[in-house]
Amino acid sequence: MTHCEFAYDDGAYVLGALAPAERAAYERHLAGCPSCRDAVAEVAVLPGLLGRLDPTKLEQFLEPPAESTRVPALLADARERRRRERSATRRRYVLTTLAAAALALVTGFGAGALRPHSEPPTALPTPTPQAPMAAMRPFAGAVPVHAEVALTGASWGTEVTMRCGYDRRDGHREAYTFRLVAHGPDGATEQIGSWLAAPGDELRFTGVTRFTDAELVRLELLQADGTPALIYDTR
Repeated sequence: MTHCEFAYDDGAYVLGALAPAERAAYERHLAGCPSCRDAVAEVAVLPGLLGRLDPTKLEQFLEPPAESTRVPALLADARERRRRERSATRRRYVLTTLAAAALALVTGFGAGALRPHSEPPTALPTPTPQAPMAAMRPFAGAVPVHAEVALTGASWGTEVTMRCGYDRRDGHREAYTFRLVAHGPDGATEQIGSWLAAPGDELRFTGVTRFTDAELVRLELLQADGTPALIYDTR
């Protein structure tokens, strides 16, 4: 099996950690690599998840960075070694970020377990039922993409579940960039996720936005040039 040199760049791409030249090279690679497109789709919701975290609550779990002890004579060798370890470093970066996100969520859910025994026990909240899916509609004319969304409101914002399919077209296999953007009050917007998809691909993911039920006005599926392909009005 041939090893893909971009196999560990999916998280760095979604989080914006790639240099401009590296990002351009990765997007060209994605056009012909279904496995890398699938990897990008799996972590497409990471920006929305990290947006829910409070950085002040993570300080107690993060160790201060170690001071560099390399002498100037070793700098050239260190730069070369860093280049060779690029893929491994990006993979650790993504795993560390995911671990921090998971730790923050677990800490929030487990806070009740740390209360003194003298406090009376509290009942666990009833799970919120899955909201029904609703179709997004074309913004202008027919488009080769279809999608449906489900919205689940919470005190911190809204959870958005999306299913999206890209119609097959003869002679076309080029991948295109899509973004899901939430619109709130007074013209405010927030990107929920972004990904690459080619004709024939199917995508399902769950993301979040800070806009609550009362604030969320519209969801838009945007093309690479910012033109809306599909929209869903909540009003």
